[in-house]
Amino acid sequence: MHDASSKGIIYLIPTVIAADTQAQVLAPQIREIANRLTYFLVENVRTARRFLSSLSIQTPISELQFELLSKKTAATDLPGLMKPALSGQDIGIMSEAGCPGVADPGARAVAYAHQQNLRVVPLVGPSSILLALMASGFSGQSFTFQGYLPIDKTQRIQAIKRLEKQSQHHRQTQIFMETPYRNNQLLADVVKHCQPKTLICVAKNINGSDEYIKTQPVHTWQKNLPDLHKVPTVFLLYSVR
Repeated sequence: MHDASSKGIIYLIPTVIAADTQAQVLAPQIREIANRLTYFLVENVRTARRFLSSLSIQTPISELQFELLSKKTAATDLPGLMKPALSGQDIGIMSEAGCPGVADPGARAVAYAHQQNLRVVPLVGPSSILLALMASGFSGQSFTFQGYLPIDKTQRIQAIKRLEKQSQHHRQTQIFMETPYRNNQLLADVVKHCQPKTLICVAKNINGSDEYIKTQPVHTWQKNLPDLHKVPTVFLLYSVR
């Protein structure tokens, strides 16, 4: 096996989480490194092409190679996708939005990279999870990202009640999300089935021009629910004793 120095580097390239915010949220390093790469593993090829075009990189987009790395990618496909790195070529991994490897199929390629003794370099960029936590006012000492809650209504309600108990018992912030077109249903279930004093933060379209981040107790949310339909949103829960 070759040592790590003779292999390619795996760069985790963050993308924007709100349209047209490259100048505000991305460091110059992102463009510099993207300029050096010609091979990318991406969650969405169209999104990746558009993002790299927005960075005005020097290499024509038509000369770049994009390979799909999605939740449907088979484990048996990873060796082929990562083969260029084993031959010494640097690879860029991009999520459809935000930081690759966090609630994202890029994590599988990163795990494989470590197995193959490849160097992994995470680049700084926007994470809706951490930005929401920062803005919530909740505990950043102990928090859990739960990902997507169950689609089934009964199971979803059970999950919400479980998270509330975990938060209270461990004094732990619970972070979760939903497919944007089900946001309103999720928030309605949260405020209906949580205790009145439980704090809920709704972080909608973070970094966007219509960004909305608000923390208040369940009994206050019940009086006026925001419309979150089809808008990327992160939810945070903190149960006070």
